[in-house]
Amino acid sequence: MGAAYTYQAMEYRDEGFWQLLDDYRVLVVFDEIHHCAGHDPLLSNAWGQQILHRIQDRAAFTLALSGTPWRSDDKAIALARYSSPEGHLICDYRYGLKDAIADGVCRSPRIVLLDNQKVKLTEELGADSSVRLFPSIAKLLGESPVTYEELLRHDEVINPILDLGCSKLSELRKIKPDSAGLVVATDIEHAQQIALALEAMGEEYRIVTNKTPDAQQVINGFRSSTCRWIVAVGMISEGTDIPRLQVCCYLSRIRTELHYRQVMGRVLRRTGESDDQAWLFMLAEPTLQGFAERIADDLPDDLAVLSDVLMPSLATGSRPEPIGDFDHIEGIHGAGLGDAESDNGLQAANVISLGGFGAEPAYQVSFSQHYRQQLLACF
Repeated sequence: MGAAYTYQAMEYRDEGFWQLLDDYRVLVVFDEIHHCAGHDPLLSNAWGQQILHRIQDRAAFTLALSGTPWRSDDKAIALARYSSPEGHLICDYRYGLKDAIADGVCRSPRIVLLDNQKVKLTEELGADSSVRLFPSIAKLLGESPVTYEELLRHDEVINPILDLGCSKLSELRKIKPDSAGLVVATDIEHAQQIALALEAMGEEYRIVTNKTPDAQQVINGFRSSTCRWIVAVGMISEGTDIPRLQVCCYLSRIRTELHYRQVMGRVLRRTGESDDQAWLFMLAEPTLQGFAERIADDLPDDLAVLSDVLMPSLATGSRPEPIGDFDHIEGIHGAGLGDAESDNGLQAANVISLGGFGAEPAYQVSFSQHYRQQLLACF
């Protein structure tokens, strides 16, 4: 009655296969069609060219599906229609996150953006040094040579985000004992750093990367286990189904909306009545914050609450207070509370050194104990 093939395999089908489209009334179903780019051969990728050449205008019916219907390179999606002159994608049918939540198919996402209200940057060049303070992560990234990826490798960024994730996971496992968390790392070295941090917290975890022997077996084993965390590099994003994942710590350097939403999709799939929330923790980097707010915009009934929470000194080994679900707060959108009332000073320990090659400037970054958490709660 039919067959299923990968996009990659289209190039290797013989002419007898493609003749089927001329001889019969064929329905062709495309899954995740955004991988196939192009309206014309010059602006298409290899998969898109095959669709334009072999399938468009030959198949009797086509059904193209995508959970993230856009491309990071801004090329047109094969077979898609766009408005003129705005260039907006025209969808024949849209089943959005709000519909999926209402139908009990998806969990309601809670996105927590972790910021710091006093970041100290020390720059040393030879015998000279200068110190600057920044009121937020966004200011630090916008007005200093420090990069987002460098921050992701800072212990004082990794530990608070993991702490929040671990606390929330422990809370969720009281209701659903097999709930699990995903940490999306930047590279293999970064994944090992995260694994050491989880180990220091007494957490059970698995690591899976493209260098992991029998990586798919590791993923399959984790899917059916009760292990709390899986740390992944490029392995658990699009298409991987582990329904018990309910918490994600986003520590990837990739800042495209496509990747961001694909990662979020890993924790949205609902398995029962008791697991109606998904939690995503990440740094308050401006691009990611924009993605988070657009997800909130997809759900008109969203509430967003900004709250200041005192983060205990990492040296004490204590964990932050768990974040409430804020269900009792109504009618607040983008409300901002002031800075924390007291300042316990900057932590001089656990600084990250940047640069330091020859006569190049060397940088050190340290964070105050006060972290701000902005919660975007999608209901």
